[in-house]
Amino acid sequence: MNASDSNQKGFDKIPGSICAPLGFKAAAVFCDIKKLGTGKGSEKGQKRDLALIVSDVPSGVAGMFTANQVCAAPVKVSAQHAAGKSARAIVVNSGNANACTGKQGLKDAQEMARLAAQALAVAFDRRHSKSSAVIRLPGDTARQVDRRYKIKAADILVCSTGRIGVPMPMKNVERGIHDCAPRLARSVRNARDVAEAIMTSDTRRKEIAVEFGLGRSKVRIGGICKGAGMIQPGMTAAIDTARSAVATKHATMLAFLTTDAVVESRFLKKSLAIAVGQSFNRITVDGDMSTNDSVIILANGLAGNRRLDPAAAGPYREKFQSALNHVCLALAKMIVRDGEGVSRFVTVRVRGARSPGEAEAAARAIANSSLVKTSWCGGDPNWGRVLCAVGYSRARVDESIVDVGYSRPGERKILYGFRRGRPADLPLQKLAAVTAAAEFDVHVDLHSGSGEFVLYASDLTENYVAFNKGDVSDPTSLGG
Repeated sequence: MNASDSNQKGFDKIPGSICAPLGFKAAAVFCDIKKLGTGKGSEKGQKRDLALIVSDVPSGVAGMFTANQVCAAPVKVSAQHAAGKSARAIVVNSGNANACTGKQGLKDAQEMARLAAQALAVAFDRRHSKSSAVIRLPGDTARQVDRRYKIKAADILVCSTGRIGVPMPMKNVERGIHDCAPRLARSVRNARDVAEAIMTSDTRRKEIAVEFGLGRSKVRIGGICKGAGMIQPGMTAAIDTARSAVATKHATMLAFLTTDAVVESRFLKKSLAIAVGQSFNRITVDGDMSTNDSVIILANGLAGNRRLDPAAAGPYREKFQSALNHVCLALAKMIVRDGEGVSRFVTVRVRGARSPGEAEAAARAIANSSLVKTSWCGGDPNWGRVLCAVGYSRARVDESIVDVGYSRPGERKILYGFRRGRPADLPLQKLAAVTAAAEFDVHVDLHSGSGEFVLYASDLTENYVAFNKGDVSDPTSLGG
């Protein structure tokens, strides 16, 4: 997102990501969770690998989590905690997914929440004891002030990313949490440290913050995320914790959002579901859904706006939703652009399906076809592969009326390679001039109804294979 994009939507881009909203602090440390010299990621040296994101006051909370039947222990813990009305903090680590780790893994995730609550209570108590550091809001009572400094394990959400099937090094985690809590601060630098700490195979930080007006109040939303491989999220607000786990490989997408808006709990959960449905649930790099995918938002209300709930003024609700959608989509696109081995960012636009579900099925068939993705890698429009993928999707397709075309990003002018059941009379070179670019759109019209869907995808390169294949005789090459 550039400044002009945000201004056109009524948002101002500001620095600070998760620390931009009032009352949010963050910090990150290195505690060697991955263990130096044990596979990909550890060659980055003493990269920060554990972080805390904390609100000065109790916050509304909402979360969306992987729909994978094999879900990690921290997902189970966080989904339970996010189902409540309030939370206080997020503790997150990279280098170990704590997935497929059995009963001990669940105990470790719960212990991470307990350790974080304990460390934060100590840190807040120290600050509380210094009168200059006490946070007082209009109308405070002694009981309200005291409540801010009482933190329970249930107030903490836990997230992990890294290799699957490896026990958590809890001594390192405990040391990291206790080192991290005293470093909490509201600063651009600390926010960037956290955005770096959650990275695994990512090559760059992913962060954003916007400010906008709601009546007389200025409201801010900030966010960070990570993700580059095992990317095709399909997140829901609840998970089935009774399902069993099996061993698999690594990688994850995580996103953490903060806002100082005053938002009613149910409205916040609904707003996040809408935003995720239009962003993170519409991306794919390799068609694989992680065991750990999570998106979490904390809303602490320090902006002082009139509460957003179903009864609030429509324009205010719409403005907040629009801003949240914008932040989530910007972060989601960053993930695709930083995908493992990616050289093309492709927007797949399917319309004319009998239903939105069929449009989505066609779009995912296109975006996850190895043949289609490898042709994109070479800049080859190869509409035949696109048409083939649509044909084996569960969408109803009548070849004689389908259109397949290409355009530059967001342009209305479409160059068709296939139209109404036959190849279009257009030289390959003209189509290739579009698909040779680093970014382009693919358009498919099924002419069978009003269903449509947009998906953000990537190509498939030799670098992706080289990065992910590993070599069991060389542990330093193994993923995670």
